Formats: sequence, C-alpha cells, structure tokens
Amino acid sequence: MRVGLFAVGRLKSGPEKDLAARYFDRFAKAGPAVGLEFSRVAEVAESRASNADTRKRDEAAMLQKSLADGSVLILLDERGKALDSEGFASLLGNYRDQGKRDLTIAIGGADGLDPSLYDLADATLCLGKMTWPHQLVRTLIAEQLYRAVTILSGHPYHRP
Repeated sequence: MRVGLFAVGRLKSGPEKDLAARYFDRFAKAGPAVGLEFSRVAEVAESRASNADTRKRDEAAMLQKSLADGSVLILLDERGKALDSEGFASLLGNYRDQGKRDLTIAIGGADGLDPSLYDLADATLCLGKMTWPHQLVRTLIAEQLYRAVTILSGHPYHRP
C-alpha cells in the first residue's frame, strides 16, 4: 500500500524539515518489507482567500484533486480519535490487509479542515488534544509512520 502525506503549507528548510525527511526516509526503506511504500509529500500553499471558510474550501478542493481513486483518507485533527502507536500500526496494517492501494494522511492549514472532508475521510485522528505547529505535526506523523513499520515487522525500535 502506498502511503502519502498531503500538507497545507510548505515546510521551509531547517531542522524540522530535516528531521521529517529522516523519518520519511527510514519509512521508505523499511516499509516495503511489510507492504507499505512511501509515495510522496504533497505540499500546497495556503489559500489566499479573504475568509476562513473559503480558505478551507479551497484547500479541501486541492486535497480532493490530489487523492488517487479509492484512496484511504486519514485526517489529522485535534478532535479526532487518539490512538497509541500500536493502534496506529494496526490501523495501517488493516487497510493494507484489506487490499487498499493508496492511503493519504492530510494535515490541514491554519484554519483547520473543511467540514466536507470529514464525510470523505476513512478516519480522523489526533496527535493529542493540544494544537501543534504544522512543522511539528509533519515530523510527528513521519516518526509514527516509521514506528508503525517497526511494530508491524516486530523490530525492537518500539518499546512500550
């Protein structure tokens, strides 16, 4: 199953981008052994619309355009379901075992996600109840993707 990330906002050069890239690289190298392949990070600029609702609609349209047909969509939202690392690994493994070909994890912009996306989403997850900066969310999800691969493969990286 190909796993990609859709992010509203571009990550500038710096330590956050380097750390996220390091975990995406680890995921890309270790994932194929358990049937998970890193596809890409699709970055789009934040909408320049004058109000939040229009910005969210514009960003949702960009996400929908980037989704492969039949792709599993996971939204990251502070109101989503909190999973531990084993639960996240299990979720990915279940989608893989169902024969899903593509999975996209979406990080919204500063205004959040358009309500229409929740109807399209297969899951809505949170990385905790706190609000996180975009740069850290990307790094956190990259690390959790790598951790999921290690859990699915029985590698000792994950120690509960």
